[in-house]
Order: sequence, then C-alpha cells, then structure tokens
Amino acid sequence: MSSDKPLLSQFEPSYAPNPQPHHHRRHSSLKNNPLGCLSETTPISSWVAHETQNCKAYNLKELEENLAPVEGKTIADNFLERPTLQPAGKEFWSAELHKQCPPRERKRLVSWGGVMDLRHLKALEISGASSSRVQDLNRPQTSRRSERFLQISMQLEENIPHHDNPRLIHINDPKKTNDKFDFSGNEIRTSKYTLLNFLPKNLFIQFHRVAYLYFLAIAALNQLPPLAVFGRTVSLFPLLFVLTVTAVKDGYEDWRRHRSDRNENNRETLVFQLNEFHPKRWKKIQAGEVVKISSDETIPCDMVLLGTNDSSGIAYIQTMNLDGESNLKTRYARQETNKLVLEGATISGVVRCEQPNRNIYEFMANMELKGQRFPLSQSNIILRGCQLKNTEWAIGVVVYAGQDTKAMLNSAMSSSKRSRLETYMNRETIWLSVFLLIMCVVVALGMGLWLKRHETQLDTLPYYRKIYFQKGKEGKKYKYYGIPMETFFSLLSSIIVFQIMIPISLYITMELVRLGQSYFMIGDQHMYDSSSNSRFQCRSLNINEDLGQIRYVFSDKTGTLTENKMEFRKASIWGKNYDNSYPDADASLDKDVEAKGVTVDRRKWKLKSEITPDPELMKLLYKDLSGEEGIAAHEFFLTLASCNTVIPILTESSSSGCDGVSGGSPVSIDYQGESPDEQALVAAASAYGYTLFERTSGHIVIDVNGEKIRLEVLGLHEFDSVRKRMSVVIRFPNHTIKVLVKGADTSMFSILDNDRPAEDHIRHVTQVHLNDYSSEGLRTLVLAFRNLTGEELAEWQHRYEDACTSLTDRSVKLRQTAALIECNLTLLGATAIEDKLQEGVPEAIESLRQAGIKVWILTGDKQETAISIGLSCRLLTADMNQIIINGNSENECRKLLCDAMAKYNVNSTSCSSQITKLRRKAEPDYLELPSQTKSSSMPQQCEGEEDTPNFGPLALIIDGNSLVYILERDLESELFDLATSCRVVLCCRVAPLQKAGIVDLIKGRTDEMTLAIGDGANDVSMIQMADVGVGICGQEGRQAVMASDFAMGQFRFLKRLLLVHGHWNYQRIGYLVLYNFYRNAVFVLMLFWYILCTAFSTTSALTDWSSVFYSVIYTSVPTIVVGVLDKNLSDKTLLKYPKLYAAGHRQESYNMSLFWITMVDTLWQSLVLFYVPLFNYRESTIDIWSMGSLWTIAVVILVNVHLAMDIQRWVFVTHLAIWGSIIVTYGCMVVLDSIPLFPNYGTIYHLVKSPAYWLSILLITVIGLLPRFIFKVFHQTFWPSDIQIAREAEILRRRRRHIGSKTDEVSS
Repeated sequence: MSSDKPLLSQFEPSYAPNPQPHHHRRHSSLKNNPLGCLSETTPISSWVAHETQNCKAYNLKELEENLAPVEGKTIADNFLERPTLQPAGKEFWSAELHKQCPPRERKRLVSWGGVMDLRHLKALEISGASSSRVQDLNRPQTSRRSERFLQISMQLEENIPHHDNPRLIHINDPKKTNDKFDFSGNEIRTSKYTLLNFLPKNLFIQFHRVAYLYFLAIAALNQLPPLAVFGRTVSLFPLLFVLTVTAVKDGYEDWRRHRSDRNENNRETLVFQLNEFHPKRWKKIQAGEVVKISSDETIPCDMVLLGTNDSSGIAYIQTMNLDGESNLKTRYARQETNKLVLEGATISGVVRCEQPNRNIYEFMANMELKGQRFPLSQSNIILRGCQLKNTEWAIGVVVYAGQDTKAMLNSAMSSSKRSRLETYMNRETIWLSVFLLIMCVVVALGMGLWLKRHETQLDTLPYYRKIYFQKGKEGKKYKYYGIPMETFFSLLSSIIVFQIMIPISLYITMELVRLGQSYFMIGDQHMYDSSSNSRFQCRSLNINEDLGQIRYVFSDKTGTLTENKMEFRKASIWGKNYDNSYPDADASLDKDVEAKGVTVDRRKWKLKSEITPDPELMKLLYKDLSGEEGIAAHEFFLTLASCNTVIPILTESSSSGCDGVSGGSPVSIDYQGESPDEQALVAAASAYGYTLFERTSGHIVIDVNGEKIRLEVLGLHEFDSVRKRMSVVIRFPNHTIKVLVKGADTSMFSILDNDRPAEDHIRHVTQVHLNDYSSEGLRTLVLAFRNLTGEELAEWQHRYEDACTSLTDRSVKLRQTAALIECNLTLLGATAIEDKLQEGVPEAIESLRQAGIKVWILTGDKQETAISIGLSCRLLTADMNQIIINGNSENECRKLLCDAMAKYNVNSTSCSSQITKLRRKAEPDYLELPSQTKSSSMPQQCEGEEDTPNFGPLALIIDGNSLVYILERDLESELFDLATSCRVVLCCRVAPLQKAGIVDLIKGRTDEMTLAIGDGANDVSMIQMADVGVGICGQEGRQAVMASDFAMGQFRFLKRLLLVHGHWNYQRIGYLVLYNFYRNAVFVLMLFWYILCTAFSTTSALTDWSSVFYSVIYTSVPTIVVGVLDKNLSDKTLLKYPKLYAAGHRQESYNMSLFWITMVDTLWQSLVLFYVPLFNYRESTIDIWSMGSLWTIAVVILVNVHLAMDIQRWVFVTHLAIWGSIIVTYGCMVVLDSIPLFPNYGTIYHLVKSPAYWLSILLITVIGLLPRFIFKVFHQTFWPSDIQIAREAEILRRRRRHIGSKTDEVSS
C-alpha cells in the first residue's frame, strides 16, 4: 500500500488534528521553538553563518537594511514572493520576527566561504559556523584575488539559471508547446564541421597559432618577384604539409563524430501519438511529447516523470553515461500523474521549468494539473544518457531536447592548460627571432654597402646589368630598384632564406612526442587499478612535461588518501560509548540474547557487507524499551534507518516472501546510495535489527527485530554544504510527528535544546567521544530529533510547499524552511565510521617528500580526524612542531599568525610591525598559540638575535573558519610566509572554493608548479585551479575525473606518475626543444656564412627541396623517436632514489644557461660545417651545386651524430631512426640529383668518387663535435650531476649482474 504523499514535497499539506504525541519520560521537557524565530547557526539565507549566543533568531529587517537591493527589490521582497496558493495572512516570513528577535550586529558577506551567484545571490558555503563575516558581492571586491580564481568561481556558478522567463511545456501537446517558442529539436550534433565549412573553419582554427601566421607571411613574401628566393611552390610546401596533416587528422576525428551522431539520432523509442505509443526516431522527438521508456533502455531526452509501472511512481536509473557513477539513483513520478498513468487516462497540463542549463544536480519546476500546482525537483526528472534499471517501464514528458539537454550542454566543457616549459620556449623563440633579425640586418647592410662600392660597375656585373644575354641573344631586362630598395628587398629575402630559424616542425614534433608519451603512460601496467578496473587516463596532452617539475601537491583526504569505503566502527548513544570491533561478538550475542528468551530474527536479511554488532548494545535493544537508555538506542537506530536517501535493492529467493519479512531463506539486500557514509550507516542499522527494506515516494518500511513498521515521509531536507546536515519529517504509526536530523557536529550542537540542564552531561560526554573518534581518524556524525505539534507541522508544510514550488531561489528558501524545524533538538548520540587508508599511501607520501615535493591536505573533515590521518599516512611525524590556527575573527587570526611567525623566526615584512605593535600593547585578551603547539616550552627569541634556537620541522594546521578571514583580508602574505616555511600544511573544514583559494595562494605568489588531486565534485575547483589536475576514479562519481588533466585509480600511482613518467617526460621534452633549436640554427648559420661570402646576395648553394626536406624529412623522425623512447634512468632507480626528481626543480634539462651553451656550440659547428669543405676544395673547380650537396649531407650527418651522443637508451628503433635518416637523406639526394630539370643534376654521382668528399664529412663530424665531447667528459668527470652518478651506478650494477650470470654459466 503506497502513500499518495511524495518523498520530497507535498502539494496538499496534511493537517493533523494536532494529536498529543506520546512522550517518553525524558522527553517531557521538550520545548517547541516559536516558528517565527530561526535557530542558531542555521542561515536565514545562505549569507549568514554566525549567530550570537544571546539570540536564537535572525533579524530579517536588519539583514534587509544591511544588504544591497537586488534587481530593484529588497532582499525581503525577493524572498517573500510566494505562489498564489499561499493562504491569506500567511506570509513566508512572519513580521513577528522583529518582535521576537533583538537586533544584532551587522554582518558582511564572505565570498570565500563558498560559491555565490551574482545574479541570484546563491548560498555561501562557510566552513566553521561559529562566526563569519558577510560581505555584499555587489560591491567591488577589496581582496586581492587573482583573475584565475575569479574565473574558476564564476565558472562553477555560471550554470545557475534565470527564472524570470520560465519554459512552458504543454503535456502531450507538442504543437502548442513549440508554436510560440522555437525549442530545439532532439537531433544532436557533436561534430565541428560540415562539407561546406570544413576548409575555412579548420584553417581559421589552425591559424590561431602565431607561428603559422609567420610562415604564411614568409610564403607570401616569396611569391613576390623581387623576393623569389625559393621556388614559389617549394616555399609553400612546409606550411601546406603541416596544415594538411592537421586537417586530415581533424577531418578523420570529425567523420567519426558524424558517424556517432547519425547512429544516435536514428535510434527509436516509443512516443504517444493518436492515443497509442508508436516508434519514433530520436531526432524527431519534440518538447511536449510523451515518451515511454522500457527497462535497460537509454533515455533519449530530458523528461519529467509522469508515471511508472510501480504504484508508488518510483523509477531506478543509472547515470554512468552522464557522471560516471554506477550506483542506482531513484526518481519519482508525482502521485497525481502516476495515478492517471496507471488508470490509462490522458494527461494534459503545463510544466513550468527553468531555462536549459548545465547543472545536472538541480532542477526547478512546477506542474499545473487540473487547476492544481505542485512542485517538481531534481528527483522528478530523468536526463538524456541515463539508463532505466529495475523498472519495467516509465513514461515522461519531454522538457529539454537535443542541444538543450543537460548532457549536451555539459559536453562542451573542456579545460585547456599550457605547459610551463612551452612558455619558456616562447622566451627562447624571441631570442631566436632577435638573432634572425640581426642576421637579416647584417645581410641587408652588407648588400647596401656592396652596391654603393660597386655602383659604377653594376652594368657589367651579372644579375645587375640591364639586359641579360641568353645564347648570344638579348634577354629580358633586369629591374633595378636603386640601392635603398635593393637593400630593403635584401632584408626581406634574408628573412625568407633564414625562416627555419623559427622551427615550424617543432610544434608538430612536440604534439607527436606527447602523444607517444601518453600512449606509454596509459599502457603502464604498474598504474592499473584492478579493484576498479581502471587504467591511467591522459585527458590533456599539453602538459606531460609539467609532471616532472611539481613542487606542491594539494590532496583531498576522503576517497583520495582513503578508500571511501565506510565501515561502521563505534557509536555514542545517550552518553555511552559502544565499540563494534569484537571478533567473536556475533556468536556470543545470539547465545546471550536467546538465553533471555528473546527471538533473534536478524539473519533473515543477508547484507552485502557483514557487520559485527556490539553485544552490549544488542542486549540493550532486545530488552524492554522502557528506560531512557533503551529508548534513546531505539530512536538512534530508527534515525539511522530513516534519515537517508538510500535505496534498498532486494534479491528475493523462491521461498522468501516478497517483502522480506515472511519466513524462509535469507533475502539478500544491497543498499544503493549516492553517499558511502549513508550506505554504511543504513547497513549498520540493519545489523542491529533495524532493516530498511522498502522505500517509495511517500513512505518507508523498516523491519524492527521482525516487526514491520511503516513510516510516512512528509518531507525531506537533503544535505547541503551550507547547513551540513539533513533532516526528514516522519509520521509514525501512532500519529506522532518527528523530525529526525543527522549532520556534522559543528552544525548540530548549536541547534540542540540548551534549556535542559539535565542533558548537559550527555552533550559533554558525547563531545568527548567525538574527539576520541576523530583522534583515531574516524568520520563522525551527530544524530538528534524533536517532536512536532500539529501547528508546527502545518506551518512548516505551508512554507515547505512555497519553497518547493518556487522557481527562484528554491534552495535558499528550502534552507530557510529547514531552519524552522531544525532547532531545539534532543541529542541522541553520534556515529563513528572508519575510512581506511588506501594501499601504499604512506609510502607514496614519503617518496614525494624525499623528492622535494610538499604535500598539503585540504579536507572538509574535523581537525582531529585530519591530524590522525596525517599521522597514519606519515605526513605528520612525532618530531614536527604543530602550529594550529583556529581563529574566530580577523584580529585573532592575525595575532595567531604573527605570534607563530615570531616564535619560529619566520621572516615577514608585513608581519614584523604587527608583532612589535602587539608586544607593546600587551592586550589582556592576547591569544597565545594553542597548547597543542609542541614547542611551547622552547624559549622565545626576538627577531634578529644571533643565537636562534634550532626548531624542528614545522606543520601548519588551520581550519576553514580561519581561512574565511585570512583569504579575504590582508593576511594572505602572513599565511603564505608561514605556510611555505612549514614542511606540512593541513587545512580542515574547508569549502570547495577555499581549496581553490589555497592553490591560488601558492600559484599566484610563486613560480612553483602545483598539482591538485581529488576524487569528488568538491575537488573540481581545486583541480582546475592547479597547474596539473589529477582525478581519482573513486566512490564519489567522476566529476573530478571529468575536470582533470590526468586520472588514475589510486593515490599511490601518483608516486610513479611523477617520479618516473614525470621525470622522463620533462627530460625528453626539454632536450627535444633545445635540439630542435640547435638543429635549425646550425643550418641557418651555415647559409649565413655562405651569403657573407657571395657579396651579401641571398642566393643559396642548396636546392629548394633540400632546404624544405631538411626539417620535415631528413631530421624529424629521430627527434620524435628519442622524445618518446629515451630514458636517462630506469624506473627502478628513479623509484629507489626519489631525490633524483629534484632535477626538474632545478630545471636541469631546460634552462637559459643550456640554451646559450647550445647556441655557442651551434655557432662553432656551423663555422666548421662551412669552412672545412671550403678549405678542402680551395684548389678545385667544384661547382656551387656540388658544394651545396656536400653541405646538405654533412649537416644531416652532423646533427644526427650530435643526437646519438646524447642518447641514453639505445634500442632497435633508435638505431633505425638515427642511421636510417642518414640513409633516407642519401636516397632523396640521389632521386633529386637524377632529375635533369634540376640544376644539381648528377652532382652526387661525381662527389662520391672524390676522397675529399668523404674526408670533408669525416672532418666536419669530428672537429664539429670535438668541443662538445671534451666539455661533456670534463663536466661528467669533475662536476657530475645526481642523474649522472645514478646512471653510472646503474650501469655498474648491470655489468655486475651480467658478469655474475656468465660466471654461473661457466661454473654450471
């Protein structure tokens, strides 16, 4: 039997006849909080997170005066808007608020407590509800936040929609729905291009690279007759080659998208037409149509549920295609529509919903049906891409179709980051541009001076006489433009000749190398997580080398360092602690309980994870529930089983009843929920005999020790990060109405009923238990309840309906409504859940610290829990001095920071004056560091004293409430100085945006590379803010993975990712960039020396094709192979000696010094390359094309041998690439010299016969590389790096093993 009351909201409030609830003896003193007054620490809106101890109410009038008007209305006006169904005289907020609550100190909004939407003033999530300041976001921000953080914060909230113009959907009337509004059809298109726009659009996208524009300008200059240095076709080849390769790649990828779109759009589903359901292609579905989905089918569009095969209107969906979460979620059809669907009646009504937006976790709408209006929320909509599970069929009306669906709106989001090394590369590119300009100016000035010197001889000189003579006949006239213009044309011609000084091939080479590196990272079996069957993912190919330079790692705790697989361990009930860790408790329990004549019926349910109950607590529950302790335990587990959103999934056996209560074999029950904490708590309740086994839209059924209890759910306030708690309003079978609440201790103790001195002891003992649990690293929640009278229920229902049906600020109004009943609670107890550390976390953190990487933990857990986890994962050690900053005001935070900096001699210019001022004033309320600071016994030293005490390593522990003041005020410098002086930083109780703020604090004030790693949606802002973002494929969905640059299954893989792949990638890419600069520069300088010897003319001894093929074919493959496969050290060595990672911190593979050394070496090699053949052939009559052929092959051999000298790991592919490129160069030269039309026809055949040819190549290679060889020998002998020492040790070990194996073979 199902209730016609929905789970999340009610249309018609049930006015109870105000029955006298059954109060137990200890509840007789329960006082009802006046509904006109909101409870302490519960925000009247999302703006307030502080409440004085003298008042339990908020003054709405004062708040209205303090906050700026929004869109022409006061805050009160915005909140007081209500539907027409609101009864007369019942305002949303009573005017009696001002009478009941005294005025309070004005507050200002805090933008660092959470996310605020500037259009609708969305809620602030403020960590630490004890005190916080509030600041109006409509005023200019005075805090010095960087633009990066502001962009992130706005991006997170840009999806909050406008509701001024709601979308009207006429149910089962698509024509009327689409008449006035041109809604999107259901056809989707994820492709970028069409046949018509592919070429222009692709070229437009590619030419966003400035280098491409540079080479396009060079090619255009070469088309001008006075500047035609190369053949006009040849000059276009490099750019056309690059553009063609990229276009083919983009075209193939887009063709695959077209094919996928076509398959998707042509799928079929059932649509209601002509009083029947007929198949219809997805692309033809329109908004307003009624669609029927069968089990295991994919949802074609965003639909509001109208009905299901279940009488309660419940449907189960899987959202893996949308957010990656595999657990089932429940969606509900309204009872009003579900009843009509089951009766086969036609539904006609109007759905008013918000405009399309990206927020997949929120939906605001209402439905008008038969003159009545009721609310719709996120629990009533099923989204495109989800699958219907465990439900025979479901029927819904289309509200968003095609590109308007939330899945399609989210598909366009992508993050783009640039490599730090790539920015440095741009700096060197500017220097190369300066060199290029200098060379061109030298050639142009030389040309001008030469022309001036030979001005009287121009008519007799080749290329300058007025008329050419061809075979005795007069040819065309030579156009002479005068010395100034000839000089200018010489400058432009020089730019064309020296164009490859800026390597166009470097961009494609880096892309291919990064792609190859990503391939091997993905295929690394050491980073494969078998438990989640997840491989390493490279979601960004732009920042592989940044992995080798990370200095700061910012990590979430839950699900990142821990498994996020919760196990119920302990409970504090009515002031008494119960432990769940008795190995033989299960056997002894049954004997003891059955000996008392009590039937144990708990084994009829078979849980997925078995929990061993505490025997003492079980005995208490099986006694006669008459005493206070027994009643509290009973209500404690009823709250655990009721106050949640968990879905029980039953696997029925043939002999068991359908409801799981009848006799027979055990029924397997699996709890599905969005929170692992809730699943663990509900499973624990079941282990103690309180089994939730049925949930519908209006009721839940709990098996209490064999007795089936049906509880009517009147409403539910889900957990949110502002309230930090959830509550459910339940009507019991005896008509008692109770609100059951669970939440964080910081948000629960402030809303308990403080007017009961008899229960003060219970609160104190529970707080002690909570501290003990946290110190053991356990996650804690507090449970409480209160009884509601009929009047309170009616008042709450009115306001609950008003909030649920509102299309503006619904979440804010729901929080306000929850505050009405979440007050004056009676404490029941607390739970402690264990979240074990992941495998290998301590070892990984220790290795990262040895590598010089600072690991900071940013978590929302309690301070004691974070400290305990820090100790267990070896982040905190016993010898560390813990600096704990827990401030409740700006002045207090300033004092704590400055005092800590003075005590530990942390230099700070901004804090020194403050320290002096504080010491002089000697205020009586001056706060010393907490007693937890381990170095309190050490003598206090004044700044500047020579005899400074030697403090041990420091650890900073700070809570989110302090960060509210520090990050928003002028305390950032003090925090930065203190935090960077500490080896470890733990931030507790932090909000998501505070995590991003901490990352931005380091990122904006240093040049160090930052990495953020997390597994949940609350880590997204932190991941996007950091230079490198890593997502964990964990239990909290895939929001973090989708926002990350790299993704993995376990935190321990971070050790291998950074120390091995990061080191390799940085070393490879750094060398690759320097080598490309050298390779092109040595070729250009060789041409420069030649031009200086040919009267500063821009003629070339090399053929046009040789110049083009040099960087595209002759020398490109070896650089790619080395960039992908070269390894200076083995992975075992890098993991054994984590300190080798510091080479990336010192930028040993790429820095300005290496660049200048490389350029000096390039200059020498280019001189050798040019003058050695000139010296060898000084007495010969060799033609210029033969000399050019010699220079071509010599420079290819030179740069390849240069590369071979630096290769650390030789494999077959490396040999093939290096020596194969030389062979390919010879082959290409033979082909080019065999074409009669080319001026170099036959030169290679004559050159190879000359000994001077081979002698020149040998001398060029030896003399050119000799200084480099000598420099490397001396440097590695007298100034070896850590990498070189480790490499030599690795080679020695390898030789010993080889000799040892040979010795074994001989002895055998």
